Amino acid sequence: MTGAAGGGGGGRGSSRRAAGGKEGGRSRSAQPRAAGGGGGSGGGSEEEEQEQQRDGGSPFLVNKSGFPMDGQTWERMWGHVERVHPDGGAVAAAIRSAARLARPSVPPVPNYKLSMSIPDWLQAIQTYMKMLQYNHTGTQFFEIRKTRPLSGLMETAKEMTRESLPIKCLEAVILGIYLTNGQPSVERFPISFKTHFSGNYFHHVVLGIYCNGRYGSLGMSRRSDLMDKPLTYRTLSDLIFEFEDSYKKYLHSVKKVKIGLYVPHEPHSFQPIEWKQLVLNVSKMMRTEVRKELEKFARDMRMKVGPCTWVLGSGGSCALSHPAETGLAVCQPEILQVSGVLGGCLHFSQCCFCRVWCAFKPLQLCS
Repeated sequence: MTGAAGGGGGGRGSSRRAAGGKEGGRSRSAQPRAAGGGGGSGGGSEEEEQEQQRDGGSPFLVNKSGFPMDGQTWERMWGHVERVHPDGGAVAAAIRSAARLARPSVPPVPNYKLSMSIPDWLQAIQTYMKMLQYNHTGTQFFEIRKTRPLSGLMETAKEMTRESLPIKCLEAVILGIYLTNGQPSVERFPISFKTHFSGNYFHHVVLGIYCNGRYGSLGMSRRSDLMDKPLTYRTLSDLIFEFEDSYKKYLHSVKKVKIGLYVPHEPHSFQPIEWKQLVLNVSKMMRTEVRKELEKFARDMRMKVGPCTWVLGSGGSCALSHPAETGLAVCQPEILQVSGVLGGCLHFSQCCFCRVWCAFKPLQLCS
């Protein structure tokens, strides 16, 4: 996140490691891009990507050359620092001309232990992110394309742990997903905010967490109250309103909130992340309306109702249609019937593509 809601302060001398040494070769992000999986409604649109290129009125720069950075990206990063830092070129010149720079620390990647509770594990992940520190250079070091398959984004997350460089909010979301993949009881979903301050719009994203009936978040920001939240919130709306109240401290008004679907725990999935399954123009809604919409969405999420819809398949059989697939995705596994749910009887079946359990009432199409 950029702008007034962010704090000041410099990085921790990440320039030398960003430049990298030639002996290590280029990282994966510098390799030719594989054909990415397309996005449905969940990916970032071209208009949205262009809007975020000038987040908060400042250019949003991304390193697309991998590591070590190419010369153009390297000079562009330092040029941006000289333009926006209060001391201008003096700071950049002092760092770049220094004969010796302090060797930056490389924090160890956290390892889950059976003795850990889920809140303890989430805290260990957040502590690791804080040790990486927030990236104040103005250039995001790792390219995150929202329409890329989850498997590709997990490779980028591995690269973050290898390079051990400061990160921004979007990188923190991908890293948080990667580090929580081994905990199936922990549901992860993206939460995006669009805010307004002093004539400019700002964007921010955190990783929402749901576990054992409580909500929380992981993330990175210049502001400590706009990133991680403890796993103590009883409802999704309580968590969102906590972020909204935090924004008010910095005179930011929240305009939009976007919430995605649960991210699969399968790191090799070719499914892209659904970034904006629910979009709320909160600035035009009463809090009671926002709460109602959030809680309805949260109930559907807990039932893991996916983007697929029930249709009538060949021979009159029940089938699931997935929007990311062409044609009819016929899924006919064993159907689980659960009585006494929501005042009636529900049936569940699993989509062959997104592996999401979808519910339907027996009086509907596929009764």
